[in-house]
Amino acid sequence: MMNVYRKAMQLINAFVDEDHNSMDGLYKEVLELSGEVDDSKRMVVQELVEIGAILLNREDFLRFTDLISEISDFCKGIAFRVLQLSIRGWSVPEDLKKEVSNLATAVFDTFTKLRDTFLMLNYGSPKVLEKAKDVEVGERKVDNMYRELEMGVLSSDMKIPTLLLIRDIIQLLEDTADKIEDATDAVRMLAFAI
Repeated sequence: MMNVYRKAMQLINAFVDEDHNSMDGLYKEVLELSGEVDDSKRMVVQELVEIGAILLNREDFLRFTDLISEISDFCKGIAFRVLQLSIRGWSVPEDLKKEVSNLATAVFDTFTKLRDTFLMLNYGSPKVLEKAKDVEVGERKVDNMYRELEMGVLSSDMKIPTLLLIRDIIQLLEDTADKIEDATDAVRMLAFAI
């Protein structure tokens, strides 16, 4: 899943750097990797069905995989919109491009903290709870960056279609951070059950 987001972030950075040649390939990679996430989700669901009632916390596993799948969908939406900005040649001020890239990086940092939290399941719930706090801090940082950037977008002199597309992109980035926080809550529940 992190690879899907990483590719979406690379697509954003390619847009910022005006590297339009690599954007189509990165978009295709986002779609391909997102399909792999969907396949993995189906495999997890199949495994949970086969295990049946033996696994007491299967709902928590399902919730976690659903949230990760939603993040993958957000990545596709982000990538599509960024690619459309490039294809249509719509102009975005350089400072806003950079701020969108910074927001995407902050979301990635939060995602990395989710991965670290998940890996702590092997070490018990106290470690998971400790790492989960880092995700909350990262998500709050993203929220603050998003609010500031949204006001910058709304007060810019971009054309309305461009403004709406940029606003959608930053909203999807913020929604991704929210889903990361929700996935962290699911990891907490898994930690209590293990």
